[in-house]
Amino acid sequence: MTSRRDFLHQTFAGATVALAPISLKAAPISIVESITNIFGGNKHIEENRVKLKLPPLTENGNSVTMSVEVTSPMTSNDFVESIHIFSEVNPLPNIATFYLTPATGTARVVTRIRLADSQTLVAVAAMNDGSLWSGSSETIVTLAACLDGT
Repeated sequence: MTSRRDFLHQTFAGATVALAPISLKAAPISIVESITNIFGGNKHIEENRVKLKLPPLTENGNSVTMSVEVTSPMTSNDFVESIHIFSEVNPLPNIATFYLTPATGTARVVTRIRLADSQTLVAVAAMNDGSLWSGSSETIVTLAACLDGT
């Protein structure tokens, strides 16, 4: 008679073999392609209003503190609608999206992210008037996360 543990082990081993050919690495997408997919190719992105902060040196890529602040009064006439964070090295370039309204009060987000390796991150803020603003920051990661096994 098969034990419950053996049954679960065999079931998940079979599922793993069935899913093995699927890989996110099969169709890599760049930051530029990801930005184009979200905002369209005809948008001009300005710099300066977005301040992306990362630690210059990160010991562990599994949990990296990141903050993004956008200069905006956050009124009903002038506010940040969304902030998108893009990675040049992670398996999926669009690693975070935040949606804001004038009720948010401040165009600032703080979170922790996973980073596959040392890299530069790009933050793009979409304003309610349709304009796009960006900022970037780089960090050195000594112990990588998000590894795809290659």
